[in-house]
Amino acid sequence: MSALPSSVEMQFHRIVWSEECDAMKLEFTKMQGAGNDYIYLDCRHSGVPADAAQWAALLSRRRFSVGADGLICIAPPQLSDGDATMVMFNADGSEGAMCGNGIRCVAEYLYTHGVQKELIELDTRQAGRKTLYRVGEHRWRAGMGRFSTRAADLPAVGLGAGPLLEVPLVAAGQSWQVSCVSMGNPHCVVFCNEAPPAGVQLADWGAAVENHPAFPQGINVEFVQAESPTSLTTTVWERGSGATLACGTGACAAAVVGVLRGICPRETPIDVRLPGGTLTVRVLQDDTVLLTGPAETVFDGYVEV
Repeated sequence: MSALPSSVEMQFHRIVWSEECDAMKLEFTKMQGAGNDYIYLDCRHSGVPADAAQWAALLSRRRFSVGADGLICIAPPQLSDGDATMVMFNADGSEGAMCGNGIRCVAEYLYTHGVQKELIELDTRQAGRKTLYRVGEHRWRAGMGRFSTRAADLPAVGLGAGPLLEVPLVAAGQSWQVSCVSMGNPHCVVFCNEAPPAGVQLADWGAAVENHPAFPQGINVEFVQAESPTSLTTTVWERGSGATLACGTGACAAAVVGVLRGICPRETPIDVRLPGGTLTVRVLQDDTVLLTGPAETVFDGYVEV
């Protein structure tokens, strides 16, 4: 392999060639929101690396690498009045459309790295622009936009045009009544009479629904138990990542279905309790959704790629 300069500076995130181990060292920041953790690369000047998807699959492996639910690049804004663009990759290397926990962490990262603003505007490649408000130390509220229950917006096939509320679905040998919601990415919500599944059961049921023929592009899956009109307990199976401790858009989808089914009220904070922590969702009268929760740095580091 031809020799490269010993130090190649790429503004904000750095890649350093190590001749001793014949590899590159990549500088990153690990962040989490309610236990939903990602590896963050600051690419505002250098742009999204060509190998970002490959790195996501390589570095997300728990116990074998950094370990995460995926990798997020903080890229230049798509429009001049924005602060940055979030480009996310799931743990399997596929590109994700939206991440409610991830986008709060992007806002927190920017706030602690020179963008000292209480309101931050972030673009995404597939889910449009999101406005984030700092509401406390390491805590942000994200405007998640309007939800949709139309099949075409997920997409979903064979379930009708929508609204897709309490429609029958057979998966993993079970007959489900499911509700499907787009929050910029697709979700299938199942309300349970008992505690939501975990462990092997969550993996079996979640994977079966994620890969069901009704969802040609896959789908995120949330199993929900209503503890009260303003408290939902939820477990998550994320498309491309598997079981995660939290999902911001999934919390929004769970609350939306609760509202549409008359279980939860509009215009009222709904606590969605996930294995990694609690996120708070408000579903407004105009069908827009607000998501509030923590966003914290775990550590900074270098890793060989």
